[in-house]
Amino acid sequence: MYDLGDIVEMKKPHACQTNRWEIIRMGADIKIKCVNCGHIVMMTRRDFEKKMKKILEKKADSTQA
Repeated sequence: MYDLGDIVEMKKPHACQTNRWEIIRMGADIKIKCVNCGHIVMMTRRDFEKKMKKILEKKADSTQA
């Protein structure tokens, strides 16, 4: 499952020709930011789950001791 700070790939690439997005906000809506150009898109969780293809990188877990 995806989490805050993960890098995901969407089904359609962004206009800047990259397809890497970072999840920057989660709630009822999800906000993602293009890793290449910094464009921010906000969509409902349902739309995000339909449009997401796969998780590319999981955020490093800093809570481990």
